[in-house]
Amino acid sequence: MPISGIYICQCANCQQSGEHPDKHHHHQMNLLLSRLDEQQRRWYVAIEANHLGHGGVHLLSQITGLDEKTIQRGQQELEHELSDRPSDQIRSAGGGRPPVEKKTRR
Repeated sequence: MPISGIYICQCANCQQSGEHPDKHHHHQMNLLLSRLDEQQRRWYVAIEANHLGHGGVHLLSQITGLDEKTIQRGQQELEHELSDRPSDQIRSAGGGRPPVEKKTRR
């Protein structure tokens, strides 16, 4: 379970009882991710997965707790230069719940 909103890495190196150089790095990544919005998390993790190459999506999923499909979606969005993402809002138009209409008595 996350401690104060920070995901705890599930990779093999971080699950060992001893110290490992990756533990601090993975904690810092998850600390940063806890402060980003959903699309920023997706894009950052996608960049890191691209940097790692083959197997990067799976490893980053273990490190960050993001679903592999979410990371792949971020990779696709970056590949298309974020052209289909709105620059002035987080969610696409039409997303979320419909507005609630107040009932009036007649």
